[in-house]
Amino acid sequence: MGIKRFKPKTGGLRFAALSDFKELTKSKPEKSLMEPLKKSGGRNSYGRITVRFRGGGHKRMYRVIDFKRDRIDQPAIVLAIEYDPNRSCRIALIEYADKVKAYILAPLELKVGEKVVSTNTAEVDIHAGNAMPIKRVPLGTAVHNIELKPGKGGQMARSAGTSAQLMAKEGGLAQIRLPSGEMRKIHIDCRVTIGQLGNVEHETICWGKAGRARWLGWRGRVRGVAMNPVDHPHGGGEGKAPQGNPHPVSPWGLKTKGLKTRKPKKYSNQFIVKRRTK
Repeated sequence: MGIKRFKPKTGGLRFAALSDFKELTKSKPEKSLMEPLKKSGGRNSYGRITVRFRGGGHKRMYRVIDFKRDRIDQPAIVLAIEYDPNRSCRIALIEYADKVKAYILAPLELKVGEKVVSTNTAEVDIHAGNAMPIKRVPLGTAVHNIELKPGKGGQMARSAGTSAQLMAKEGGLAQIRLPSGEMRKIHIDCRVTIGQLGNVEHETICWGKAGRARWLGWRGRVRGVAMNPVDHPHGGGEGKAPQGNPHPVSPWGLKTKGLKTRKPKKYSNQFIVKRRTK
């Protein structure tokens, strides 16, 4: 696992910094754990673009990930560490004693041949890849794949290099510091997976050229000041004109760049001890 840089033989290689994929042990995915994945191109069910600058990209198949880890006290052996085009972290292929295979998110320390288990008891080691309820996890432990509701499956701390830290337990709730810095209360029966997720160098990747982003389905983002007035409030003017607005706005005239959009009375406010913003 590392970053690969290139001699500047072309403009696209001059600043490129890409993963060397040395941590991968298997090149072909498990066919039984794959599903078709249809692209939306940023469009909703009515065919209208709701997310701009999306489209194209290479064909992908979805890898079915076990976020619930609901096979209790059934050890599994790690068969391989694989690449997943649908997420930034790596995934691990595991096999249970009854020969059933599954994908899980691959922690940083997880190696091929090791055993992982999902349990409800405190007798299992605090080892990377093991899953258990928060009430069984010691304070200060780094965790990922955190549930918000017991039995729903992990929803938080799932991207490359991330981990949350268990800070305190009080009554039926635990306080967890998320990767964003937010402190949040979560029910102690919610399951978490031990360890920090792998592919830590993902944040240092530089694609090097626009074409590589297009392969991933990211189209070029056009500045508002480069458009015509009919297309954007910042558009128009003679020459290279500034935006002209007292405050930057979206193409539909709404204030942007710093405008708070969270509902003041959102239901989850009661669980947030400290926001990520100062």
